[in-house]
Amino acid sequence: MGKPTGMFDRDFEWGELVRFASYAGAEATLGVVSGRRRQGKTFLLDGLCRAEGGFFFAASEATEAESLRQFGAALARFEGRRTPYRFAHWEEAVSELMGLTAPGGAPLVVVLDEFPFLAKTSPELPSLLQRALGPQARHESGPVRLLLCGSALSFMGNLLAGTAPLRGRASLELVVPTLDFRLAARFWDLTDDPQLALLVNSVVGGTPAYRREFVLGDTPASLDDFGPWVLRNVLNPGRPLFREGRFLLAEEPDLRDTALYHGVLAAIAQGNHTRGGIAGFLERKSTDLSHALTVLEDTGMIVREPDAFHGKRSAYRIAEPILTFYHALMRPEWSDLERPGQALAVWERSQATFRSKIIGPHFEQVCRTWTRWYASPDTLGGQRTRVESGTVPDPAAKTSHEVDLATFGRDEDGREVLLAIGEAKWNETMGLGHLQRLDRIRTLLRARGGVHAERTRLLCFSGAGFTDDLRDLAHRDPTVQLVDLDRLYTGD
Repeated sequence: MGKPTGMFDRDFEWGELVRFASYAGAEATLGVVSGRRRQGKTFLLDGLCRAEGGFFFAASEATEAESLRQFGAALARFEGRRTPYRFAHWEEAVSELMGLTAPGGAPLVVVLDEFPFLAKTSPELPSLLQRALGPQARHESGPVRLLLCGSALSFMGNLLAGTAPLRGRASLELVVPTLDFRLAARFWDLTDDPQLALLVNSVVGGTPAYRREFVLGDTPASLDDFGPWVLRNVLNPGRPLFREGRFLLAEEPDLRDTALYHGVLAAIAQGNHTRGGIAGFLERKSTDLSHALTVLEDTGMIVREPDAFHGKRSAYRIAEPILTFYHALMRPEWSDLERPGQALAVWERSQATFRSKIIGPHFEQVCRTWTRWYASPDTLGGQRTRVESGTVPDPAAKTSHEVDLATFGRDEDGREVLLAIGEAKWNETMGLGHLQRLDRIRTLLRARGGVHAERTRLLCFSGAGFTDDLRDLAHRDPTVQLVDLDRLYTGD
């Protein structure tokens, strides 16, 4: 079954959906599809239903009675009935749904999109589906290929977890991810200009909808057009990206005290990545933030990354670039941005913020992504197992050193070793001084014990290039690797 026309990438996701839909067994089966909003889940599932002649129902925020009326009308249209079904409760609706078959009794794809909306007003729905999918109901159900889809990550994650009714019932659990920086460059047709691709990625990330629906296909024509593009599409009160940072939180059903969640995101966007730093920014106790941080993690808004060299420490980072852009640059200037004609002045006076709070940290994250998934074993000196950032104390200098990325692997004996450490500078030409700093950190790690850094390589990442003497040294010494923007986007 070929992918729908216009679908970019998603080969793995489409293949898994086709495999699920093509299962020839006589029993009903269940699949769960989740992912952050605007990633193309509905497009994928609608394409599957169109290709297979399946039934697609998109739920909305409504009362139980209204949802049942909408579902009954949609099901009747699918079956070609002149009058809609009048279901009194979901038990009747599920019974009718699970009896569906394609012509000749073949398996039929059924999609319930935005399933959390239905379960919110009808909490018994997962239990009803569990019963309909159970062994005792097999003689009543047709070969339905039921797919439940939702963007509420905390809800969808719990749908098959622990003692949840549907635990153990699903034969597909598919998460539709955001496009990474390389795929995003292809999607935006920016592969020929990696600098521009990274700038755009630092604002909108790899969310497909931001390329099409939200900007109507408006792509920066050149590096000089990046600023005007931001003014046209992101800082423009008449465009949907302008309020996207606010709406992403408002759309999450598990977020109640949105002021607190916005505050946590603002603290992280301003460079406070530890729990203590976030608490200090908000002038609250660290213990008061436990629930908020957990909920933001569960909804996919933030990620918690362990410190590479301190197991008990961790750093929080915002997972969606548009949220970082909003909280670091737009939210502090909101009153001015809402007034037409003020965006240019805001953008010009916010360039330092953009460099230090947005593009700089984003470049570091992209470098970690490249090291984790694209760098070759020849580059790293072995097969990597994890890539993290961390902090290394320097007692003699009474300071500590931030390590932008630390790459770990295993040696021939299965022992974990530190393959490489690296530094990333977006707007700074790197020279021997940067390499000497990395060498100092490597010396400290070798001396402290507990970290096997005997063969650790040094990686320099720069968006502005390298000095000639550093290039000459790296050319002679394979343990020093230089990674520029071209290599980030095309090399290993």
